[in-house]
Amino acid sequence: MEDILLREIDRIGEMIQMIAHRLGLFGKKKPDYSISNVREEIGKASLDIDLDALLEKENPVCYLVEEKKFSDQALETFIEILFYSDLDDSKKAGILKEALSYLDSKGYISFKLHSLITD
Repeated sequence: MEDILLREIDRIGEMIQMIAHRLGLFGKKKPDYSISNVREEIGKASLDIDLDALLEKENPVCYLVEEKKFSDQALETFIEILFYSDLDDSKKAGILKEALSYLDSKGYISFKLHSLITD
């Protein structure tokens, strides 16, 4: 049973990486896409995530980790995807803060996410 769970977690991470690649996150220039593009790519990847409902949650990071079983790497990439979208800046800041708090508490230091802090 544990092997099945680990494979599923790896699959989620792979799908998040694929979405990031499709949105141009790994290109040489700053990506330019909307939250609608993110929603569309999640649908194409058949990920079981309602982006609108996720963004309305009080603790979206907790939901991704506990309910959707995101790995640390998948979470890091997903937060980066949201950060470069046209999502409201205050929503981005809140999600980024929650993600950094969660990852830092585990000893997983995300230099990518820390570099996005602009205060």
